This record gives sequence, C-alpha cells and structure tokens, in this order.
Amino acid sequence: MARRRKGIKIDGWIAIDKPYDMGSTKVVGKCRYLTKAQKVGHAGTLDPLATGVLPIAFGEATKTIPFIMDARKTYQFTVNWGESRTTDDLEGTVLQTSETRPDEKGILEQIKHFSGRIMQKPPAYSAVKIGGKRAYDLARSGEDFVIKEREVEINDLRLLSVERDHATFEMECSKGTYVRSVGRDLAARLGTFGYISMLRRTKVGAFDLSSTISLVKLEELVHSAPLEEWILNIVTVLDDILALAVTKEQADLLKHGGFLPREYLTESLPASSPAELTVRAMEGDKLIALCELDSGYIKPVRVFNL
Repeated sequence: MARRRKGIKIDGWIAIDKPYDMGSTKVVGKCRYLTKAQKVGHAGTLDPLATGVLPIAFGEATKTIPFIMDARKTYQFTVNWGESRTTDDLEGTVLQTSETRPDEKGILEQIKHFSGRIMQKPPAYSAVKIGGKRAYDLARSGEDFVIKEREVEINDLRLLSVERDHATFEMECSKGTYVRSVGRDLAARLGTFGYISMLRRTKVGAFDLSSTISLVKLEELVHSAPLEEWILNIVTVLDDILALAVTKEQADLLKHGGFLPREYLTESLPASSPAELTVRAMEGDKLIALCELDSGYIKPVRVFNL
C-alpha cells in the first residue's frame, strides 16, 4: 500500500515576488509551511540577491514545471563598472579594479554583440555541474576547474539608464542565460570590469510582476481567503499548448495509460498540425493529461490526478 502523503492536497500555481537575500529553496520551504501543502516546487532558481518573479508549483502542477522552465524570461539589472568580483555580483570579493567608465555611446555600440544566439561562459559561482559537482562548491573549496562556454539566446537587450559608475538594462532571454555573465562580458568589451549590483526578474512565461504576491500577502491569504482565490489553475503555464476536448470515457482511458487513435480527434486538430505534437487533453475545464501525437496515436505522457 502506498504511503499517504502528509499535508493538504493543493494543485496549482502562485507567483511569489521573491525578496532580497533569500534563496529560492527557502521560499519554497516558507510556502510549504504557510500552506501546509503536500508537495511544493519552484520553476527557475533566483540567486539570493535577486528579486522578482518566482513561480511556485503545488501538487500536480509540479508535473508542468518543465514547461515554465523552458519559457523566456525578462530581467532588469544594473552593472557597476570598475570592479571584477569573484561571484560577478555584489556578494563577491573584489579581484581587479579599473578607472575606465564607459559612456552611453560605447554601451549602445557594444550591446549589439549580445543579441540572438551567443556563446556564454557561466560564472564560477554557478549551479553548473563539473564532474558531478556544482561549480559553486568547487569555487568555495578553492579547486581549479574550467567551465565550458555554452550557447544561449538573447532576444532583446536594452539600455534603460546610464550614470557614471553604473548602467541599468532590461533583457529578454532563453533559459540558462546568466545575467552575471552578460554584465561581466559587456564590461570586458567596454575595456573595464563590471559586476551585477541589482537583479530583478520581471517575467517568466505567463507570469509577470502584476501576477505576483509577497510571502507576507500569501500568509494573509491562506488564513483569510478560500483556496480558489489565490491559487492559479495548472493550465496557466500551458496556454500555448493545443487543447483537445475529450469525453469522460476517453479521459478514463488516457488516465489509465491507454492510447487513442489520432483520427478519433481529427476534427479538433488544425489542418496545419505537425505529425508530432504535444497537446493537453481536457474534459471540460479539467486537465486530464499531456499527450503526444505520434504514429497515428494520442499517447499520455503526463497524467494528472485532479
């Protein structure tokens, strides 16, 4: 007999405006403590010194975390000029200094190189794994190691403001893009050093700052408002995935791992649908399963117990 999970069954999403100097894992722990939920996870780690949108998944919503992890993200950040630091941000110790301060013209010229698909080396203090170990653990222990460059995509990088010692930017990018590396590498192109002194994530997929709540507000809501007033539906992160309506009989078949013939739902599919496609099977407004259309069949790959 399966062990019964302790806590309250809650299924859905919230977006927390992560406070400064608090790690993502601690935010998850606080959400679990406040809600007494059985299962809680987060989508997209933020550094302790970063603030902003941190999507939190409850219960069955944790099965959809990969979809929000793959979503584009938007950040606002400030680069302070004239110092390189061990962590490439405010938390690190100073390694090198420079008296060079870039002007607006120079910055605008160099940010053109941070567009589209580029190669980027993650910071030494990052969660990248090297030989099975996290880079930040190796860095803290003083070990020598090399982090390989990897390809990331920057959809947009805009200059928002310029002061003598710092400049503020807004960037939309793919998963895996390190803002600290952008600040470091941009400074190098400008003939100086730089580190991130402020970082705020303003959007992750369907979540933006307008949809966030603070941990203080969450504590108020769980004690004063019904669940449906503060939890967001699981499908919030699946809006861009084609929905297929299924009957109760079809839903029961999918929930037990059964396949449906593709032609069974041909009328629901756009004529331009590719041969292989991920769809969400819906019985009314209830999410039944995420399915793959392949080889003439509709196959469940994630079933939801809602």
